[in-house]
Amino acid sequence: MPDHTTTLSALQTRLGHTFRDTTLLTRAVTHPSFLADHPGESESNQRLEFLGDAVLLLILTDELFRQFPGEREGPLSARRAALLRGGFLAGLAHEIGLAACLLLGTGEERAGGRDRPAALEDAFEALVGALYLDSDLPNTRRVVLGLYGDLPARLALVEGAANPKGRLQELVQPRHGNDALRYEVVRTGGTAHAREFEVAVSLLGRPLGVGTGSSKKLAEEAAANAALKALCGEAAGMSSS
Repeated sequence: MPDHTTTLSALQTRLGHTFRDTTLLTRAVTHPSFLADHPGESESNQRLEFLGDAVLLLILTDELFRQFPGEREGPLSARRAALLRGGFLAGLAHEIGLAACLLLGTGEERAGGRDRPAALEDAFEALVGALYLDSDLPNTRRVVLGLYGDLPARLALVEGAANPKGRLQELVQPRHGNDALRYEVVRTGGTAHAREFEVAVSLLGRPLGVGTGSSKKLAEEAAANAALKALCGEAAGMSSS
């Protein structure tokens, strides 16, 4: 396993920001359990988490206000809540390799704390707080929005579980119109009492996703979910390039 200096260096490369004060970065990844095993350490990431939570809230509120000019307060609040949900932040932490950077106490490490969603969520918020203190709000905004990538694509993924076809349509309609998506049954199988459908969805002839289900409707929803994940992955890749 790479040493901690190496993992922090790799993290800064992913962020596109080199810390002037590296103690801020180290503190951001210091779990409270680490202090019990290292009495010389005076502070965990909890204070930075408090600050980062507020900074993240401001950045996302401002960006959603700009990107969705026609939406009212209620829908905007719901979108913001989806992007600030603990599980979502933990996912972002995994994407940037934050788990490998955590400083944990021995007991927490053995208990699987490195992959604990709450620890990753807290560390991500603390990292945002550290970025803000090490630079300024415009730079922190640049880094954060770069990590989130295409917000409509991210939202389509996190909001799409209940209505994936609707979320996919909402995502592509502004740029490509109402008739750009096509669902096609590419295979059927099974018995009369246990049918299986395979459906492919395409955008203006470009394959986006394939899904299977016991009905055409379920297969279409599975294909839409696959398409949402693919588009979100593309958005994340473009933001990091």
